[in-house]
Amino acid sequence: MACWYEGPLAAFDTETTGVDVETDRIVSAALVVQDAPGARPRVTRWLVNPGVPVPAAATEVHGLTDDHLQRNGRWPAPVMYEMAQALAEQARVGRPLVVMNAPFDLTLLDRELRRHRASSLGRWFERTPLLVLDPWVLDKHLDRYRKGRRTLTHLCAHYGVELEGAHDAAADAAAALEVTRAVGRRFASRLERLSPAELHPLQAVWHAAQARGLQAWFARTGTDEVVDPAWPLRPDLSAAA
Repeated sequence: MACWYEGPLAAFDTETTGVDVETDRIVSAALVVQDAPGARPRVTRWLVNPGVPVPAAATEVHGLTDDHLQRNGRWPAPVMYEMAQALAEQARVGRPLVVMNAPFDLTLLDRELRRHRASSLGRWFERTPLLVLDPWVLDKHLDRYRKGRRTLTHLCAHYGVELEGAHDAAADAAAALEVTRAVGRRFASRLERLSPAELHPLQAVWHAAQARGLQAWFARTGTDEVVDPAWPLRPDLSAAA
């Protein structure tokens, strides 16, 4: 039987109005599904009119303007439902979902569901859990002493994955999927005996350890930034209050 990194995978990515998962909005997203390495992927794209202005800094990153989103984007409520439904389908068929820096994209989707659907992402996976593979967490754990940044662009360069059209949701999702396959192959001796169901909780532990290390570094350098150890989804702050 082929290892998970040689089998079917899906990948999800979003483009947003900013980097605050509690207040920023999704403006585009994509789901890329590939049945085997080298197979032609099936791509689903969503374009969203977020209902709030898109900051110029965000437009500079992904190229999506207010005018374009107002003319071509759909209202968030049905789109968020479709996204959650599409991810739930991956869980139903047992296909692992690649999400680069999963707590960002999945938490954003959760907050959008709460905002527009009075729902949550967790409700979609109460019966069948989502199996997430996060190349950022995997790479940082398996090659922890490598110096340098670990953005998607840097990981693509390190693992020899082509990234065309960075900051397009479909392009980024496809690249993250290929990076995850490359990580699996490079560290096959440590990963081939682990199933995605076993890797999912391990990544939560690895991410928490990585967050503690980063938080300690921030403390030493006098940085006030707080690092959330939760993975792959941050808890809802309003519910916890």
